[in-house]
Amino acid sequence: MNFAGIGASVKATINGVVDTIGCVPLTVRFTDTLARGKMYIWIYNDPFSTTIRDTTYAPNNSVSHTYNQTGSFPLMLISIDSATCNISDTAFVTVKVGNNNINADFSFFKLDSCNSLRYQFINQSVATVPNYTSQSFIWDFGDNTPKVRSGFGPVNHTYASVGTYTVTLIVDDTTFCNAPDTAIKQLRISPNVRAAFSTPNRGCVPYNAVFKNLSQGGTDWIWEFGNGDTSTAFEPTYTYNTTGTYNVRLIAIDTSTCNKRDTSAYFAITVYAIPTANFSWTPNPPQANALTRFTNLSVGANRYLWNFGDGETSTAFAPTHQYNATGTFQATLYAYNVANCVDSLTLDVPIVIVPGLDVPNAFTPGRFGENAVVKVKGFGIGTMNWKIYNRWGQVVFATSDRNQGWDGTFKGALQAMDVYTYTLDVEFTDGQKLRKTGDISLLR
Repeated sequence: MNFAGIGASVKATINGVVDTIGCVPLTVRFTDTLARGKMYIWIYNDPFSTTIRDTTYAPNNSVSHTYNQTGSFPLMLISIDSATCNISDTAFVTVKVGNNNINADFSFFKLDSCNSLRYQFINQSVATVPNYTSQSFIWDFGDNTPKVRSGFGPVNHTYASVGTYTVTLIVDDTTFCNAPDTAIKQLRISPNVRAAFSTPNRGCVPYNAVFKNLSQGGTDWIWEFGNGDTSTAFEPTYTYNTTGTYNVRLIAIDTSTCNKRDTSAYFAITVYAIPTANFSWTPNPPQANALTRFTNLSVGANRYLWNFGDGETSTAFAPTHQYNATGTFQATLYAYNVANCVDSLTLDVPIVIVPGLDVPNAFTPGRFGENAVVKVKGFGIGTMNWKIYNRWGQVVFATSDRNQGWDGTFKGALQAMDVYTYTLDVEFTDGQKLRKTGDISLLR
């Protein structure tokens, strides 16, 4: 039993926002914010509706109702739980439905000379019934100065410096059923208009060029895309469907500035064809333990990335690769052009590997060439453990990496010319295991 008793608290939500005022027709969602009841009775007191009340049961503590006429409607919520000491509790909320809506809007123009930073803002809001007061509107001029509350009349404001400002007009008067309503516009201030823009200078067909307007001042715009097409948008996006180089420029117009009009320098955009990735390889059909040589047949590319399908990669134009296991590997070539556009091709490369193993018996460290380092050689080596000992049984080199060899040093010191022994434990990629021992002569 709930000895604490039941409580009720109702909240009205319009279009997802907590509110009790709106324009007809108005749909309101009511919610018991305490949600302690087992049963909820919602009485709308709406004489224009055929639905007088609704009943819901926990956990459903919410209901919607649509008002189709103007007026003030007190909703009553009765929250019930017979297991509590007070059994029920009541809460009220009043919904006001009107038809006097308003659409906020404004314009602006520069006062005084073309060098001036002083502007007048004209309220062009339109209301069903324009019964404005001296406090109906709030102006935010976007320059961190205090907001100004005003009536419908024009408002003047002086800016401290040139720049781009976001000006906001807010209708803050609950006489209007859709308040608050907002109008937002960009104001670009400069004594002289200066046309400027940025955009990437290259792309691939079809290239969607996105232009960022960096102009100072300006109210109107003419973009010339270098192929006869134009736009008057502030920041257009334009699609180039043909390869070539296009000289783009922007004309910025602002009759309130001293120079009225300015034209940017030409900016070249180069549109490339998408590259085509293609390759072949030899030997095909495969030969046992053969080195695979890839031939690059790509067109329109200048940079490449190979993925051989076994975890190894290369950026060479036409690489060679030694596979280590029998199977079919998905080799992929990524071909990039100067605009960083990419095409790829994946082909199945069949490989045959016959396991084999060999260790050279002599090497000459400190010299150039293949014999400067001693390495395990073989095919199909999966895992290995290789240790080299001096004549006193001390391990001078150990590795499990088949690509790593001994350079004739131990702890950074050159080792003496001598005969060294080794043990080599290998498991091949086909599952075979082998232990090999032998001698290596270090020659100088």
